[in-house]
Amino acid sequence: MHLRKLELFDAPLMLSWMHDENVTKNLRANFAAKTLADAEAFIYSSWEDTENVNLAIASDGDEYMGTVSLKHIENESAEFAITVRSEAMGRGYSWFGMQNILKMAFDEMRLSEVYWCVSKDNSRAIRFYDKHHFQETGVLSQAVLDRYADVPNLKWYHVYSGEKLA
Repeated sequence: MHLRKLELFDAPLMLSWMHDENVTKNLRANFAAKTLADAEAFIYSSWEDTENVNLAIASDGDEYMGTVSLKHIENESAEFAITVRSEAMGRGYSWFGMQNILKMAFDEMRLSEVYWCVSKDNSRAIRFYDKHHFQETGVLSQAVLDRYADVPNLKWYHVYSGEKLA
């Protein structure tokens, strides 16, 4: 497993998770409406993006298994996001991607905090975060809360620089 920049050849496999209800049923965006051109546009934009980091989680054979991201990077903090294909679930790709992007956030980018939210209906994601001993938080900046003001029923997590990952 490794992280790498997103490549155009990832687009068809990226689109496959976007059209997989098992992956997207508790996500906020309407991924079912996305096209191959949308996936390609996201990949192209990731190459020049200075406010977000979007990386492919790839197998040892370099097959795209998912995307891990740091979004809204500002004031020494960022929002974490991850999505993996059904084929990658339960095989360690999510934990690998999360560990490595958090390491990048704290060791290379020198961020002090990474936060994220998940729908309280997304029991699979909550089990994953709870299994790895991430703590729910209620302490977030108003700017972060405003970004999600229209989204009900969220559970928020955070991790700070220097915290040991389980």
